[in-house]
Amino acid sequence: MNAVWQVQEAKNRFSEVIERALREGPQTVTRHGKPVVRVVAVAGETHEPHADDGFVEFLLNAPKIEGGLPEMPRDVSAGRAPLFGEE
Repeated sequence: MNAVWQVQEAKNRFSEVIERALREGPQTVTRHGKPVVRVVAVAGETHEPHADDGFVEFLLNAPKIEGGLPEMPRDVSAGRAPLFGEE
């Protein structure tokens, strides 16, 4: 069962949030009643498999942009480090 924690409760019981993420799956933390973060176990550290949350499916079904994204201008002002391959 994935639990929902208010920020203050998650802060006060963070060790328990971690243990439950390992044992039960992702733990959601809310602020003012709205989900803001999710604590999940690192792959391979879980004791039980977790259900797919649908994120990969969401990304795969996102609308495609024909022709790709437009070229974005780069800030070349003084003090900016060059990108890989730039001089």
